[in-house]
Amino acid sequence: MSTKYKATTLEEAYFITITAVGWIDIFTRLNQKNVLIKALQYCQAKKGLEIYAYCIMTNHIHLLCKATNGFILCDVVRDFKKFTSKKIIQTIINEPESRREWMLENFQKACENFKNEQNYKVWQNGYHAEHIYSNKFIKQKINYIHNNPVKDRIVAFPEDYYFSSARNYSGLENDLEVVLLDLF
Repeated sequence: MSTKYKATTLEEAYFITITAVGWIDIFTRLNQKNVLIKALQYCQAKKGLEIYAYCIMTNHIHLLCKATNGFILCDVVRDFKKFTSKKIIQTIINEPESRREWMLENFQKACENFKNEQNYKVWQNGYHAEHIYSNKFIKQKINYIHNNPVKDRIVAFPEDYYFSSARNYSGLENDLEVVLLDLF
């Protein structure tokens, strides 16, 4: 398996994008966004995940982060994806969701050719990770992350989007704490 876009080094930061299969808009519902927030909080508390910037979009999540305390980021991401996949399916099944049948059918089709007994596939294989190599690159990626909801016309200003660290950098309330970088 290629390691070109994998977070394989210890104690180094990466810009990561994790995407839903078929670019399905899972995270249009508050309950699904909360699944991700709680899982990220767990990873921060128990798996050494240090988050500098993030944004949860409708079908993907961006993170600027690193693993600390001897944890390996690719393992943290793997565990995050595995756990959230199960919770997302559970939430679709157990909570109100007008697109339930359609979503479950698409998640089932995504793993039809698997040899194992997997019933649903929520995330695309792997994830896209770019090693952070300079302050200029960090600024570029944080601006990209924070302006994603503006670009998609979800909000007019980055700090107005609740599921983004743009709020943290603006001193506003947010459910997910991040390590603020003093680069701006």
